[in-house]
Amino acid sequence: MPLTDTTIRNAKPAAKPITLFDRDGLYLLVTPTGGKWWRLKYRYGGKSKLLSLGTYPAVKLKDARVKRDELRQQLASGIDPGQLRKAAKVAQNGDANNFEAIAREWFEKFKPTWVASHADKIIRRLERDVFPYVGRRSINIITAPELLTVLRRIESRGALETAHRIMQNCGQVFRYAVATGRAERDPSGDLRGALPPTREKHHASITDPKAIGDLLRAIDGYRGFAVTRSALNLAPLVFVRPGELRMAQWSEFDLESAEWRIPAERMKSRAPHIVPLSLQAITILRELEPLTGSAKYVFPSVRTNTRPMSNNTINAGLRRLGYASDEMTGHGFRSMASTILNEQGWHRDAIERQLAHAERDTVRAAYNYAEHLPERRKMMQAWADYLAGLAAGAIIIPLRAKEQ
Repeated sequence: MPLTDTTIRNAKPAAKPITLFDRDGLYLLVTPTGGKWWRLKYRYGGKSKLLSLGTYPAVKLKDARVKRDELRQQLASGIDPGQLRKAAKVAQNGDANNFEAIAREWFEKFKPTWVASHADKIIRRLERDVFPYVGRRSINIITAPELLTVLRRIESRGALETAHRIMQNCGQVFRYAVATGRAERDPSGDLRGALPPTREKHHASITDPKAIGDLLRAIDGYRGFAVTRSALNLAPLVFVRPGELRMAQWSEFDLESAEWRIPAERMKSRAPHIVPLSLQAITILRELEPLTGSAKYVFPSVRTNTRPMSNNTINAGLRRLGYASDEMTGHGFRSMASTILNEQGWHRDAIERQLAHAERDTVRAAYNYAEHLPERRKMMQAWADYLAGLAAGAIIIPLRAKEQ
C-alpha cells in the first residue's frame, strides 16, 4: 500500500538497506546508517533504470510524488528522464557547447524516430567510447586528427565495425551542431578512407533443403522451455527479425484473418508490416495461446510474463540443439527464406516486401506496407507447405510461383 508520512518518520535503519514502496515506481531506501533516499524505478527501452529524487526529510512525500509524476510525464512523451538529467548536468558543469552536451541534445531530438534498441546502442557507444575522451571539448575546436585518435582506440580492440558506426554518429552530431549555429564544420568528413573498410557480414544460415529438414526436426524435438520451442517453430514460418519475433504482442495478431500486423515503431523501416500467417503458423499460435494468451507478450521471459524473452533466447535454443553460431542464427531464417523463395521464382518485390527490407523513401514505405499482399499470402502458405515437406523427410519439388 502507498506510503504515509508516519510510516516514513518511524522507519528505523537495519543491518541491511530497507526498501519502502509507494506506487508507480517510487520508493524510499533506508540505509543502515539512517539515511532515507527517494528512488524512482522505471523502464525505458526495455531496461530497468533508477533515478535519485533526493533525501527525506529535505524532500517530503508529497514533493517526491510530484517529482515522480513529472518524470513519468517525460517517459510518456518518449523521453528518458535519466538521459535528460545527464545532458543538463553536462551543460551546467562545463561548456554548454561541448561535444557531450550537444550529442545528448541531438540524441534526445532524434530518439523518437528510432527503434528503442537502436537508440540504446547509439547512446551506449557514445558514452563508452567518445564522451570520456572528447566529451568535454568544445565541439567547434575538435579536429579530425583528434577524432581519429578516438576511432583508432576502438579499432585497436578489434571493433572496426563499431569504429565506423561511431564515426557516422559523430558526423551526425557535428552536422547538427553546424545546423544549430554552434560549429563551423564537420571534421568527420575529413576521415573518409582513414579507417580500413569493414568486411560484409552475412548471418549464418542453412539453405540446403536436406539440412533444413534436419533443422526443423531438431526444433520439433526441442526439450527446453515450451515458449522457446514455439518461437523456434514459428521463426522459419514468418522469417521476421529476431527482435520483432521476441517482442510480438497478442494484440497484434488476428488469427481469424490470418494476419500479424507489426506496428511501425517496432520495425527497422519505421513502417507498419503485415505478416500473412500460414495454417501451420496459426496452429502454433493456437497451441501457445492457453500458455501466454493472457499476457502481453506472445513469447514472455521464462522469469516473468511482463517482459519478452531475451534477445539471445532463439540463438541459445539453436546452440542447445547443437548448431554453432557459424552454422545457424535466429537472423538466418530470413536468409534461408530469401534464398529459397528467390530460387523458386517468386516475385522479387514480393519477397523483399515480406522481408520488410528498408524502403529508401520512408513516405512510400508508410503507404505501401500492404504491397503485393495477395501474392505474399500465397507465397507464405506455399513456403510453410514446403518446410512441412522437408521436415517430414520427403523429397520436395516445390511448386513454382508461376504455377500457383
